[in-house]
Amino acid sequence: MTNYRYFVIYKPFGILSQFSGDKDTLKDIADFPKEVYPVGRLDKDSEGLLLLTDDKVLNHHLLDPKFRHIRTYLAQVEGIPDAKAIQLLESGVDITIDGKIYRTKKAFAKHLQQPPILPERNPPIRYRKSVPDSWIELKLIEGKNRQVRKMTAAVGLPTLRLVRWSVESLEIEGMDVGEIREYEKEELYRLLNIKLKK
Repeated sequence: MTNYRYFVIYKPFGILSQFSGDKDTLKDIADFPKEVYPVGRLDKDSEGLLLLTDDKVLNHHLLDPKFRHIRTYLAQVEGIPDAKAIQLLESGVDITIDGKIYRTKKAFAKHLQQPPILPERNPPIRYRKSVPDSWIELKLIEGKNRQVRKMTAAVGLPTLRLVRWSVESLEIEGMDVGEIREYEKEELYRLLNIKLKK
């Protein structure tokens, strides 16, 4: 039986979700086993939960949309969302993917009345005193390229900072930027709500 490895990183801002390249890659965070690779992607200018593994079954489960795994994002946006903006984010907005118009699937969206407790971003976002900002929590069952940023922009709320907080019940609660946690297969599958085959 293969002993797969599972690492969860709080990916810092400015780091690419890949090992190839000369700088600003996952190699700059730690010396990971050469067999592991990131499951999905997190843009260079986004932060938060990134899973690395050599388990191809898990990779398939998390990336295939039919399994509908819930991903939770915290987005700091320029402006204050009204009820209409939240409703549009939930019901679906038109964004461009690979040059084609795509209607996002139903989602959960919430305007957070208090900013979430997160580590400081380095570098910090640029504040504009004349424009208020706020935080939105978004739960999606899909992960198109730069989807959250495109969704908030579609409702007139450009994203300033984006953090992937969780996938299902696997989350970065209490983690510092750049911190790594290794999980056993059973615990990770339980947190991701994936049933292990007997």
